[in-house]
Amino acid sequence: MANIIDVLSKYDGVTRAKYIAAAGVSHNQLKYAMAAGTVSRVARGVYALPGADAQLISIRSLPAEPGCITAAHFGGLWVLHAPAQPHVALTHSRSYQGFVCHRSSTPPTLLDTVVQCLRCLPEPDGLIVAESAVVLKGLPLNALRRRLDGRNDARERRIVSEIVPQSQSLIECLARFLLVRAGFHVESQVNVPGLGHLDLMVDGRVGIETDGAEFHMDRTSFEEDRRRWNVTTRRGIPTLVVTYPLLRDHPEEFIAMVRETLNRLSAAA
Repeated sequence: MANIIDVLSKYDGVTRAKYIAAAGVSHNQLKYAMAAGTVSRVARGVYALPGADAQLISIRSLPAEPGCITAAHFGGLWVLHAPAQPHVALTHSRSYQGFVCHRSSTPPTLLDTVVQCLRCLPEPDGLIVAESAVVLKGLPLNALRRRLDGRNDARERRIVSEIVPQSQSLIECLARFLLVRAGFHVESQVNVPGLGHLDLMVDGRVGIETDGAEFHMDRTSFEEDRRRWNVTTRRGIPTLVVTYPLLRDHPEEFIAMVRETLNRLSAAA
């Protein structure tokens, strides 16, 4: 006999009665769980565990499923900017106030979600979601290319051509995007003897290391950062360490810093 808590957990804590029944949970089980307070009815035919995500409850109460950037967020993909309104996937053309609606199969597949993001979002946001789907979830690039073979998909195909499957983080992806748009030649995950891989190399002369604070909370990580810095210094590779807030909130400052570094190297040569 199916456990109702396990069933709801597979749907991130919120789902509809038809899916609960299809999983083998009886009406009596559902009734007893509600009486015990372990499950609650949050909308007609929609049930949730205590503490379930409020936005997910509002989406599945429409009825709809998370779509586009909202689905990317719930799916654990990299997201640059949280949307002002939730994006939802619907099988019909009706719209709902307070939601950005996408006509789609529901729930959207990973491929559906990425294509929606590429078509809907600004270029860096779409690239970051798509790259993370390839890096984190193993989405085949060929599947993306086949899906985006239409006459109106030229912009999306160009974004897909910029995906680097070896990318290590959202920060690295964003830094690379900004540098390429500024006209620099950028190499990703460049092998440096004694170091491993340098996140980015700009114009073959300046290294970029991306610094995510969440990865630097212990002594081991702290020491490894210093070791890497020392290796690049000894090998004569000037290296800039950049943070997510700098790239997200002050991209022009980042580009100016890189350009100034390159100019000073040229002047000193």
